[in-house]
Amino acid sequence: MLLEPGTTCWRRETSDRAALLIDMADYFDAAMIAMEKAKHTIHLLNWAFEPETLFHPKDGCTGPDSDRIGNFLKRLAKANPKLDVRILCWKSAMPVAATQHWFTLADRKVFAGSQVKFVLDGKLPMGASHHQKMIIVDDAIGFCGGGDIGPDRWDTPEHLDDDPRRQRSEHKNDKKDYDSRHEVMGLVEGAPARALGALFRDRWARATGEILPEPPATRPAWPAGVVSQFKGVEVGLSRTVGVWRDYAEVREVEALHLAGIEAARRCIYMENQYFTSPLIAAALARRLAEPDGPEVVLIGTERSPSYFDQMTMDGTRVKFIQRLKRADKHGRFQAYSPVTTLGRIIIVHAKLTIIDDRLLRIGSANINNRSMGFDTECDMSFEATGRSGTGNRGEIQRLRTRLLAHWLGCDDATMDEAIRKAGGVGRGLEALRSAGYARLRPIELPPLKPLAELVAAYHLGDPWGPQDSWRPWKRRTLNEKANRQARAHSGSARAATRAS
Repeated sequence: MLLEPGTTCWRRETSDRAALLIDMADYFDAAMIAMEKAKHTIHLLNWAFEPETLFHPKDGCTGPDSDRIGNFLKRLAKANPKLDVRILCWKSAMPVAATQHWFTLADRKVFAGSQVKFVLDGKLPMGASHHQKMIIVDDAIGFCGGGDIGPDRWDTPEHLDDDPRRQRSEHKNDKKDYDSRHEVMGLVEGAPARALGALFRDRWARATGEILPEPPATRPAWPAGVVSQFKGVEVGLSRTVGVWRDYAEVREVEALHLAGIEAARRCIYMENQYFTSPLIAAALARRLAEPDGPEVVLIGTERSPSYFDQMTMDGTRVKFIQRLKRADKHGRFQAYSPVTTLGRIIIVHAKLTIIDDRLLRIGSANINNRSMGFDTECDMSFEATGRSGTGNRGEIQRLRTRLLAHWLGCDDATMDEAIRKAGGVGRGLEALRSAGYARLRPIELPPLKPLAELVAAYHLGDPWGPQDSWRPWKRRTLNEKANRQARAHSGSARAATRAS
C-alpha cells in the first residue's frame, strides 16, 4: 500500500462512501446540505474565510443574505444552542488579508456576539501559513481539499465565459468578473471524518489551549444529490507541519508524493497551482528518463493571478518544466494550461494527483517547497486496494477521464476513446487538440530575465522550512540535499517493490 501511517500518512481509515467534488458550485451545495443536518458540531479549517460568500450566487454575484455563509452559520448556531460551530483560520499578514477583502477583520465583526466561535491562528513559524481547508460535521461527514470560502472561489465545471454569477458588481468601483477557477474537494463519511475532526481539535488546542471533546457518535447524513463514487475505499490523511517551538516537523505530504511517483507504472496526472519543488522535479525527471516509465501530465494556470506569485513562482516553474523536458527522452511528458472557450485564463487552484488507477489524492498542498515542510497542509487520498479495489480503480480512472474531458470541453466517451486509440493519456490529449479541442494549451516557457533567474535560483518566497525562511542563500545546499534524498528514496522504493 502507498498509504502507510507514520510515513506517507498520519491516519488511514476506511470510508463506506466517498466522492470527489469537481469545482466549488457542487462543494458549496453539498457543504450547505451537510451543515444543515448537523446535530452536534460544525468545524471549519481554512486559509481564508469570507463571511459574505454566497452558496448560490445569482446574476451580479448577488443573492439573499440568508444564503451568505456567515449568516447561515449564525442561524444554525442560534436555532440549536447545543450545536458547536467553530471556524479556525490563519491569522494572515495584512497584505494577504487585503486580497481576500480583509477577512481577518470582517470575520471578527460578523461573528462578534454570536454563538459561532471564530479564532485566527498565528501559532506557526514566522512567514509560514496555515493552509488546510476542510469542513467536518459531527465527526461523521468530512470535506477536505483545496477550496477556501470566498466569492472568487465559486465556479462550475463548465467554466463559462461571462458567467453573470461571477460578476463582481456588489463590490464598489469593480465591475470585472472573477476569473474562472478550478477546485476539487473530497467527501468522506465515518472513520475518515472522525480523523479530520481529531485534526481540527489538535489545531484548535494548539491555537487556543482549549481541549475540545469528541462529539457523540452520530450516523453520517450523506448530502442528498451527491453521488457516492467510492465504496469501502481506503482513505489516508497526509500532513505537512513546520517545526515550531515544541511541535515537530511533519513531512507526510512530501513522502506520499515521492512514494506515488516511484510506484507509478503508466501515468502520473497532476493538477496544481504551483510546480516549483526541485525534489518533486527530480523524482519526476528520473521516471521520465526510464525507457518504460510512466507518462507525466501536468495542468497548471497559464500565469499566476497575483504579482507576488508571478515574481516568485512562475519563473521557478519554468525551471521545473525545463528539467522535465530535458529528462523526457521518450516523449511521455506534457504540461498544459487551460482556458475558457474564448481563450480566457482559468485559475487552477486544485491540488490533485492521480497515480495510475491506484491513488486519487486531493488536498491543500502545492507542488512547492512551502507545502512540503513549512506551511500547515492536509491532503486526503483514496487508494484502491483489497476486495473493493476493482470498482474503486475503475472510479479513479473514470474521474481522471472526467477531469481531462472537462478541460477540453468534450464528453467522457470521446476522451476515453482518444486515450485508447492513441495508447496513452498525453497522446490522447494531443490527438484531440489536433482535432480542434483547443482549451488546453502547452505551458509557455519564456526566457527569464536576470531578476527572475535570481528568484528561481534561490526559490525566493518559497522556503523549505524555518531553517531557511529568512536565509535564502541556504536553499542551494538544500536543493542538493533534496536531490540526494530523492535518489535514496528511489533506490529504497524499488527494492521494496522487488521484495513485494
